[in-house]
Amino acid sequence: MAITGRNDGTAGPIRLGMVGGGKDAFIGAVHRIAARLDGKFELVAGALSSTPERALESGRALGLAEDRIYSDFTEMAKREARIRNGIEAVAIVTPNHVHYAAAREFLKRGIHVICDKPLTSNLADARKLVKAAENSDALFILTHNYTGYPLMRQAREMVAAGDLGEIRLVQVEYVQDWLTEHVENKQAEWRTDPARSGAGGATGDIGTHAFNLARFVSGLKVESLAADLQSFVPGRQVDDNGHVLLRYENGARGMLWCSQVAPGNENGLRLRIYGSKGGLEWGQENPNELWFTPFGEPKRLITRGGAGASEAGNRLTRVPPGHPEGYLEGFANVYSEAAAAIEAARAGQPAPAGTLYPTVQDGLEGVQFVDACVRSSSRNAAWVKFG
Repeated sequence: MAITGRNDGTAGPIRLGMVGGGKDAFIGAVHRIAARLDGKFELVAGALSSTPERALESGRALGLAEDRIYSDFTEMAKREARIRNGIEAVAIVTPNHVHYAAAREFLKRGIHVICDKPLTSNLADARKLVKAAENSDALFILTHNYTGYPLMRQAREMVAAGDLGEIRLVQVEYVQDWLTEHVENKQAEWRTDPARSGAGGATGDIGTHAFNLARFVSGLKVESLAADLQSFVPGRQVDDNGHVLLRYENGARGMLWCSQVAPGNENGLRLRIYGSKGGLEWGQENPNELWFTPFGEPKRLITRGGAGASEAGNRLTRVPPGHPEGYLEGFANVYSEAAAAIEAARAGQPAPAGTLYPTVQDGLEGVQFVDACVRSSSRNAAWVKFG
């Protein structure tokens, strides 16, 4: 059965709302740039802050009509579902603890949800949100944006095609340094508050990105893990560093390192995958290069859009090789894929072949990863079952 969502017969850009992302918010601005890069979305409504004055100020700054500016996402969901030309999709860019309640309100009214990661702040809410998404006729898109990099699409295709042979080793890390000391700003405040971020700090904020990317490219499912989490900064209530050993269902082994206290690292997301026939290496700070090494042969450099690039990656490439594409374009690719699925839903059709974006199930696995890491670390890094 085709997913339809709200279908009022209109064409043109997808009418988008936003929950969170008001003044001084980082990720909300990124979502807005990504949404408009390809001209597929138009922001028409928002509950940009739970504080009425800040919500109004933020909405006005973005040029929203005053009757489409809300300070309560439930009010927004109810009214937008009723009015002519109400929103078709909503981007949820709040702290983690709001994701479940906000997404539920829009899903039950048939409004497509584009939600920032992690899916929720705790596993119970994640499971409830999966059910809410399954019971809705709307789409659910999770913005694990690094899956939008063209060369990550190519790497995924190469693994699936058997170019690396049987996968044996997966090594992934995401390391930063911005929380090396106590930091007082809006971004640090909620990310280090377990009531808003959830039990995982670095594991939830960036560890879930690393976990998801390894899963996306390798196609492997984790069977069990052992995690050693630390809170190095005195008084910090969530982890700021984590070392995780992974056992995959096919017998492969993996290692994941996430840290926000590693001086000299900005956004060091790196992935290495090794199989019986070869290996792949990629780093997101230089995302237009993918190294492929067939066993016993010299390394081969594959560049985005260049010689050796595949159609899976070229489909998401906007400019010729040598002109760098990066974070914002990769983020926009997730929105572009979402737009293709939503436009098909307008017509009551399935998404075009090849359309690919992280789903609510990917989000559930991310929260299960955080939950398993916390459980393992509390037991002196004991091995625990995943899920």
